[in-house]
Amino acid sequence: MKKVLFLLVSLSILLMSMRSSGHECITKDGYCKGKLLAGRVKVVEYNADFKVKVVDSYPDLLVKVKEYYAKSPGEWTFVENNSDFTIQFVDSYPDFTIKYTDSYPKVERYCR
Repeated sequence: MKKVLFLLVSLSILLMSMRSSGHECITKDGYCKGKLLAGRVKVVEYNADFKVKVVDSYPDLLVKVKEYYAKSPGEWTFVENNSDFTIQFVDSYPDFTIKYTDSYPKVERYCR
């Protein structure tokens, strides 16, 4: 009985870790997959660099939309051409989550 219980607990821990591994890791200085999450961003339907979900609470990244000079992590300028990276808005299985802000953009949750 103890072996079965141990096996069930181990299996549930494994499944939870697999489920949470869908998020890409954002570093403390704002990099994900080797790209700085700042600058010119193009929204695409397919083959994006990052899949992003907009949430109301507990985001990975606070994003401030700027018209020009988006240089710090979380400062984004939406463009049609010459983008630094592309994003695709999704409802499930995002690489990371964002929340729009009017004040200070920053990385909320990062790799430890």
